[in-house]
Parts: sequence; structure tokens; C-alpha cells
Amino acid sequence: MHGYNFIENLETSIGALADYQLFGRVTKILGLLVEVGGIGRGLSIGDRCNLTPVGVAPIPCEVVGFRDGRVLLMPFKVLDRVGLGCRAEVMQSQSTVSPGPAWLGRVINAMGEPLDGKGPLMNGEEQILLRNKPPGAHDRKRLGDKLDLGIKALNSFLSTCRGQRMGIFSGSGVGKSVLMSMLARYTAADVSVIGLIGERGREVQEFLQDELGPEGLKKSVVIVSTSDESPLMRRQGAYLTLAVAEYFRDQGKQVLCMMDSITRFAMAQREIGLSAGEPPTAKGYPPTTFSELARLLERAGPGAKDKGDITGFFSVLVEGDDHNEPIADAVRGIIDGHIVLERSIADRGRYPAINILRSISRSMPKCLTPQQVELVKRGREVISTYEDMEELIRIGAYRRGADVKVDEAIMLYPQLDQFFSQKPHEKTSLEDGYAQLARILGVVQ
Repeated sequence: MHGYNFIENLETSIGALADYQLFGRVTKILGLLVEVGGIGRGLSIGDRCNLTPVGVAPIPCEVVGFRDGRVLLMPFKVLDRVGLGCRAEVMQSQSTVSPGPAWLGRVINAMGEPLDGKGPLMNGEEQILLRNKPPGAHDRKRLGDKLDLGIKALNSFLSTCRGQRMGIFSGSGVGKSVLMSMLARYTAADVSVIGLIGERGREVQEFLQDELGPEGLKKSVVIVSTSDESPLMRRQGAYLTLAVAEYFRDQGKQVLCMMDSITRFAMAQREIGLSAGEPPTAKGYPPTTFSELARLLERAGPGAKDKGDITGFFSVLVEGDDHNEPIADAVRGIIDGHIVLERSIADRGRYPAINILRSISRSMPKCLTPQQVELVKRGREVISTYEDMEELIRIGAYRRGADVKVDEAIMLYPQLDQFFSQKPHEKTSLEDGYAQLARILGVVQ
């Protein structure tokens, strides 16, 4: 019986082999761009090739363009020992990944290989395209019920629904990684898929051990592509993050998908596009950068009617704290709301450093009760009134009694500011958050 199975498996493997091997030869190398001749018309954009230099493992590459009848490749790894005449073999398989339940609690790279030393990664039976298409616009559900994020500032003033896509906009060092780790631990989702795209290598273990912790990792899949890796690896890390999230969504799960950061995905696409000869536009970003952003972000959101949802949080690293730079502006136009982290708030020691007035959730107020709408509206009015008069208050130019609303704002603002503060290892439910806010504002629920 065992012999019969062996022969059957052998026949299946032999039957899967290609009838022929298509290959070409390297004719030019310029930076990370490899030009290959002799393949003819057997390739298209996004196809894969393997460079096979003598004495080292094959180097996977992707077709990024064509020039003068030759194929332009970009490698996923370092071009060790690759020279003129090196053989470039065309790969027959599509770019797919096979996630499974065994991937939970694992840390993998952009190629779907384990990084955590926990042994081989058991693949599932279903294959998901790395560049998958989102569900059709008519097939998708509407946004689901309100989602408990465990962070009172977000729950109360930036309520998020299942299937919503939110951006976290901040400069460097303002606390977006800590905020995302809190979301991973506390959000009421079945599965978390976290993509660390272009992260500093030394910060990965800190994020996993200190920020995410064993509890958060247990229900998460973490995809890591560090800043020293090739632009193709960084871009593929983002594609893989969405592909894994789509697998769990199709299993009927409520998925929390987070990516830190979407800006580094855009930077990787900029490197690829410019190397392939695309013209630079805004701040050097070629046109494909913005189309790829839309294709990637549209994959998150509500699933089809019989599937789960992907609730997305995508961090945007704004250059020079300029929230109107091209990538921030493009992302803001695609997603369903944005959370702005302010450096001036972080500088005075309040974390998370969310600027409530500059942040918005487009699912509000539809997901709130009329009482909650009025509560949030009143809270925003108090904050707005205080911040409009803040300069006069600080220099002592405002006299108490001149305006009733300003007097009220001076009394309530410190309590609201304390309400927005939350330690990384504290969790606040939706109900508790609204109850605390009502007590501060003196509203009877």
C-alpha cells in the first residue's frame, strides 16, 4: 500500500513538471535593475524569473518592465555573483501564498518563510494570489456594527465599524507603533494580521515582546520586511499582509489588518518605478505609486455577503510633519477616516497623542445612538472652544466671566485631556469610555 502511494505521488509530481524550460541570459546590470535577453515574448509584468549564478542559491526576480526587446528584472535578494551571461530561468507558477490556521502566532518574511525559529510553516490548502482583487463593489456588504478598539479616545470620538479602513498619520517618534500594538491587543477581532514594512530591524523584537506581547501574538500573524531589504521584498510584504488577511476573511473571521507603514510601501514602489524608467511626478513618486496604493487599500474592507470583514489600520509616516504631502493626501482620499497624532501633544507627555479635532471617522454618526452623538458633539465643542482661546488663556489676557462657554471649557478641558490619555497596558471598553465622558461633561445617560 505504501509503495502504491509513493508511485502515485511520484506520478503526480512528474505530471506537474513543465514540458520545457524557458530561459534567457543577463545582458546588462545597472544598480538593482537586471536586463535579460533571449526570452522573447514569454513574459509579462509581474512574472517571476530565477537568476542562477554558479555556486550560490537561485535569486528570485520579478519582471518590472521591458526595454528594446529585452526584459527588465528586479531581484528580491542581493545580486551575489551575478554577471553578464548569467542564466535567467522563467518560473511557471503564479505569485501565490497558502496561509492556514497554523500561521497564527507566527512571524514570517515577505516570501512566507518563518523568522521566529519555531520550525517549518505549515501551509494551508487554499492558494491566495499575492496581488488579489478586492470583492466587487456590488458584492460587498455595508460596514458592520461598531467595533470595540479598547482605546477610549478612539471608541468615543472616532468610532470605527467592522470593515472600516482608517489611517494613522504621524511623524516619526510620535507613538504610532505603540498605538497599533494597543489595537492589536485590545480590538474585538478574531485574528490580527500585522505587516511591519520597512521597519528598523532592531525594533522588530521590541515590538513583538514589549508592545504586542504573548497574548497579542497568539491571535496574530506578523509579516516582517525590514528597511535593509530590497524594494521588491518591502512591497511584497505589503501584498502578503493583505493576502493573509483575505484568507482569514474568507473563512468567515473578523480580521484586524494593520500595516506600519503604508508610506514605506509607497517608497518601495517609487524605487521600482523609477528603476524601470517611469517619469517622476509629485516628490519623485511615479504614477504607478498612486494606482498601487489604491489597489492595495481597496483589498481591505467589508467582505462578500457570506464572508467576514477586514478592518484596516494603516500608518502613514508624514515627512517633516507635513500632513499634505503626496502620499498622505492620496491615502486620505482612499480610506474611511484618519487618526492624526500630533507631535506637540506628545511633547507635553500625553499618549496616545491624538489630535481629536483634526481626526475623523466617516462611519460616525451613523453607528452612534442619538445620546452618544450629542455627547461627542458637546465634547468636541468644549475642546474647540478652549483651543481657540488657548493663547489668550495662557498669557492671562482672558478674564473669567467674559464668556460662559470659555469658562466652562477652562474648567472641563484638563479633565478631557486626561480622558484622552491611556497607558499601553490599560484597556477601556466602549461602555466605560462613554460613561467616563458623560461624567466629565455632566451629562445624565
